[in-house]
Formats: sequence, C-alpha cells, structure tokens
Amino acid sequence: MKTKKKSASRAERPSAKRVSPAGFGFAGLPAWVAVCAAAAIALWAYTPALNGVFVFDDQYLPFFSPHYAEQNLIEAIRGVRPLLMFSFWINNRMAGVEPFQYHLWNLAFHLLNSLLVFLIARRIFELAAHAAPGRDWAAAAAAAIFLLHPVQTEAVSYVASRSENLSALFFLAAFAVFLCRRGTAVDWKTVAAITMLYAAAVSTKEHTITLAGLLLLTDYYWNPGFTTAGIRRNWRLYAPLAAAAVVLAFAALRLVRGATSAGFGLKDLPWNHYLYTQFKALWVYFRLFLFPTGQNIDHAYPVSRSLLEPAVLLGAAGLAALMVAAWRWRKRFPVISFSFFGALLIFSPTSSILPIMDALVERRLYLPMSLLVLIPADLLLRWRVRAALRVAVVLIVVVVLAVLCHQRNRVWASDVALWEDAVAKAPHNSRAHFQLAVAYYQQQRCAEAIPHFEAAERLGTKDDTLYIDWALAADCLDQPELAINLLKKAAGIRRRALTFTQMALVHGKRKQYAEAMAALDEAERINPREDTIYFYRGNVLVALGKPEEAAIQYRRALELNRDNEAARRALARLEALKR
Repeated sequence: MKTKKKSASRAERPSAKRVSPAGFGFAGLPAWVAVCAAAAIALWAYTPALNGVFVFDDQYLPFFSPHYAEQNLIEAIRGVRPLLMFSFWINNRMAGVEPFQYHLWNLAFHLLNSLLVFLIARRIFELAAHAAPGRDWAAAAAAAIFLLHPVQTEAVSYVASRSENLSALFFLAAFAVFLCRRGTAVDWKTVAAITMLYAAAVSTKEHTITLAGLLLLTDYYWNPGFTTAGIRRNWRLYAPLAAAAVVLAFAALRLVRGATSAGFGLKDLPWNHYLYTQFKALWVYFRLFLFPTGQNIDHAYPVSRSLLEPAVLLGAAGLAALMVAAWRWRKRFPVISFSFFGALLIFSPTSSILPIMDALVERRLYLPMSLLVLIPADLLLRWRVRAALRVAVVLIVVVVLAVLCHQRNRVWASDVALWEDAVAKAPHNSRAHFQLAVAYYQQQRCAEAIPHFEAAERLGTKDDTLYIDWALAADCLDQPELAINLLKKAAGIRRRALTFTQMALVHGKRKQYAEAMAALDEAERINPREDTIYFYRGNVLVALGKPEEAAIQYRRALELNRDNEAARRALARLEALKR
C-alpha cells in the first residue's frame, strides 16, 4: 500500500520540473554572477535618486513627526499598513532622517522583486512548455525589463511609494510559492505560507487583495490547463483566501470611507466618472510600458464626465476588443493571454470604480508590470531567429532601459528638478507650477518662485495655501505690501491662525509693532492653542523693551509645544540677561 501511495503522489505532480531558486543561472553564468550583474546595473541606474533628498510628500511621512524618535515599536506600527510602518521605524532607528538609507531599502526591495519576477517567469514558461535554454533567457529578459524600466522610478525612488514595492515583495513571494510548489494540489504548509504572505501584502498596501484572484486564474490556465480541475483540487487554499479577501475588502472600504483622497465619498468624483476616466487611463499605462516617454510626477489627467465622450468610447471599445482577443486565443497564446488578464486584475482596485483623486499615477504600474513583462518575453521565445540575435536584442533593450532609468532618476534627485520636469511637460498644470514655486522658495530662489505662483493662480489654484506661500516669497524679496495683500487674500478664503501669524511676521520685520500685535490677537482668537502666536508675540515684546512680558509668552509657547526650540532659546537668552 505504501508503494501505491508513493506512485499516486508522483502522478499528481506536474510533468515539468520544479524551479529551484539556487539553480537559476543562465547562458552559462552562475546564479550569483547574474544577480551581482543585475544589482550593479540597477545601482548605476538608480544612483542619482539614491544620493538625492526626500521629495514632495516624503515630508509627511511619520518619521518627520517631532516625537517619532520617542515612540516604541508598538506605537510606531499602530494603525493601517503596520509592516510598512515597521520598515520606516527600522530605517529611522538606523539612520534618523538621512534619506540615503531609505532610498537604499527601496532599491533592495526592487531587486528582490526582480528576482521573484525571474523565478515566476521561468516557471510560467516551463508550464507553457517552452524549451529550457530559451526560457532562461526569456525569464532573464522579463526580470531585466521589470528591474530597469524607467516607469518603475516613481515606485522605487519616491520613499512615500515604498508601499508599492514592499507590498509587491510579499505578493510576488506568495505567487512564487504557489507556482513552485511540489505537486498540483497545495499542501497545508504551502497554504500557511501563502496565507501569511497574503496577509503581509495586504497589510502593506490594500490593492494586493487581488492575489486570490490571480491564483485562481493561474490554476485555470496551468493546472492542468483551461479547466476548473485545479481550482477544485486546491479548495484548501481558496477557502481561507476567500474568507480573508472578504474581510480585507470590508476593512479597506472602511478605511477609505473617511478619506479625503480616495473612496466613494469624494464630492466631485463619482464612481462612474472615475470608471469612464480609467477606460482612457489604462491605455496610458500600456503606452508607458511600451514607450516610456512623457513621464511625469503629476499627469493632471482630465476626468471624463460622460460615457459618450469619444476618447472614453474608443478606450472602452479597445479594452473590450483586447479582452475578447485574449480570451479567444488563450490556448494559442496562453502566456500572453494569462499575463494580460492578470495585469487587468491587479489594476482593478485602483483603475475601475473606486475613485482616487489622482486618476493616473505611474507607481500604479509597478505590480501589474510583473505580469506585463511576460508578454515581450513570450514573443521573444516565439521569434524564430538565431539565438544570438535574440540575445543581442535583449541586451540592446536592457541598455536603453538602463540609460532611460538613470535619466529619470536624475529628475527624482530633488524637488526642483522634479517639478521643473513636470512644468516643462505640462505647462498648463496649476499644481505643478505651485509645487515648483514652493521648491524654489525652499532654496531661497524667491525671484524664480514668483512667476510660478502667478501661473498657478492664473491656471486655477486660488486657495489660501497658495497665497500664504506666495506671500513668504514676496517677503523674501522685501516686498511687504505685496506680502500683506496676498495674506489678506488668503484670509478672505479661509481664516486661520497661520495666515495672521505670517502677517505679524511681515509687520514685525519692518518694526510695525502695533500692526503685528493686532494680527497676533486675531490669530489667538481663531486658534488659541497655536504656539507660534506666543513665540512671535514674545519677539515683538522684546523689541518693545518688555522682557518680563516676553518671557511669559515664550513659556506659553513651550507649554503648547515643548519642541519649539526657537521659543526655548529665546527664553534662555532672557533668563541669562537677568543673571
């Protein structure tokens, strides 16, 4: 009986050999040589951003909080995306807020993901019965495209996008475990491993909930092929994954319900308008994958309000045609069909009916690209030419992508470079002009900032934040009248303490102390818990020769914010004068 059981177990296994991570060398190269070469090329391509600074929304990451260094691990990871927060906590403990290590970790995750793409591609080509020598090179080509494609830059070089490549690491690891298992039916150990990796992926970024659907699609295409037998056989995996997917979907919906940048509650972006927009946006993603030109941190992609818009109709019809073709010829071109449907599945959380304020951002292509790269690799295998020619084509493509990736990373090396690029490519983008103006101001290039503040206002941005920042640049250029007028505009849009403290600052610099005190009194009426009010009032009182009253104001500022070092130093100077 034991012999029969052993024989039956062998019969259940796929005819192709299982992929071993230790033996993926190709073209006669040992595995470690291939990995080191890939890492060296990637390091060169990403060097500009590796040595760059934190950009754009990086400044809002939790480790910039004044009390972050005092938090223990439990406090740091509490809330959504705990594994992402854990990675930031480790970075902060090791390097504080020095950007190099944060960038290096992002690149390390990207390298690991590229290795997983190689293993996944090699296994899928094996299941598709491609010959062994060719599939190694094709899998390497797929991984190289994933590694060096310039569109990946936003997900890798933007620290705030770590959720993309870290969640992809868990997602792709789970997919690799599923593909490289022993036998056609999963055992309980494999179920446990996949489930844990799935939970890790979703707890890092919610769009990875699509893994369950991808595994179903994989079983349909490859186990044994175009039947539901593999799905039924793997019930022990799909039962817990289905339950987890339902729970996680409800949790994700609760998460976005109160969000201001995503969710069905967005005031000016209903779900159907977002869907119409995505019929067009998906074609931009496909175009960026094939021809990575016109990359931009802020595409300012226009929202479509009607299904009858010509571009919407054309986009929807084109997607429908591709889906019909991929289904119709799924048996003739299984890898291409599988990759296309798998990529659409991964796109679905962010590119279907759930509204997101930014309708198109390049980092959303990161995870779908892990499957899209299989399409050119499969076509490479089907190309009936000499192997040397195929290798030459792959090397040329890799070199071109590496150069383009390096150039794109130079753009991501600083805020000024990033927003100069955005404005050059989209001169009618109000937000890009505003961000470039702020970047210039932060470098004290105030004269260069003013025209972009003006352009931002002219093109549509008329909120109080624009006028406050514009006023700071005007004050930097010693234009107090313009600064005060801009701050009055800001106050007319929204009355907040910040606006009036800035007025006080402008007046105080010019010894207009009565006007400064009046502005601070108004700020206190709006928000008496704003510590800068009392710090600035203390400065005015010092200038008026009233050190005792100034000390009271500095102490009040420190009561409200113990991290106000400027108030602490000012108070220390006054106390030193007493002695």
